[in-house]
Amino acid sequence: MKTEVIRSRNNPVVRRLRELKARADADLALVEGPKLLAEAISAGIEVVEVAASPGIALPALRGASVWALAPDIVASLSETETSQGVLAIVRRPSFGEDALFRAPALVLVAVGVQNPGNLGALLRTAEAAGATGAYLTDGCADPFAWKALRGSMGSAFRLPHVRRVDVFDVLDRLERSGLAVAAAVAGGDPYDGVDLRGSVAILLGPEGAGLPAEVERRAGVKMGVPMHGPVESLNVGVAAGVLLFEAARQRRTAR
Repeated sequence: MKTEVIRSRNNPVVRRLRELKARADADLALVEGPKLLAEAISAGIEVVEVAASPGIALPALRGASVWALAPDIVASLSETETSQGVLAIVRRPSFGEDALFRAPALVLVAVGVQNPGNLGALLRTAEAAGATGAYLTDGCADPFAWKALRGSMGSAFRLPHVRRVDVFDVLDRLERSGLAVAAAVAGGDPYDGVDLRGSVAILLGPEGAGLPAEVERRAGVKMGVPMHGPVESLNVGVAAGVLLFEAARQRRTAR
């Protein structure tokens, strides 16, 4: 770490951090906190630049510029109420689409999930359930937005995913690859009666709106989570957890 502490908000380092916070970049992402930085390093993500309050313990870094930043400046750039004292610029990973189709494939398709926290939770849940990857269609939040990264707790660095793709293009790719397409819909067949042991893609839309009708019609299977009382829908992350872990359960018991 450079020993001189940066105290000016007009310093080029501070400007770079502020600009990346304000505007998404196609190649770079902003990471906050030592834990998430360590997750990025563990996943083999290239760390370009790190700025930290003096005295903050940092994970081992190779090739990155490391700057000491006055605590009040770090706090002004933080998205959390209490700053964790570390900001890093990392290079976004790129994934080969073939990784999604490793047999038996379990692919999450997030259709128009705009809430970044929900999208991050989807990626974290998918990785935890053993999904082979995810499609994030047009209209989805950026998985490397700060709230999405915090929601995924590093899963966005590891889980193969393809983003900014038209949902009908995704459906074509799934069908060509021989995957069953299961849509999560209100009033669908009870999820625990659906066979999810083979290669399958599970489609989920945003809570409230759900999947577009045209997308539902393309799905070979329509499944839902039976619920009690007046509750009509679940948070999309909760629904994903129920469905993806049901697929994981069925695959374990089939061995």
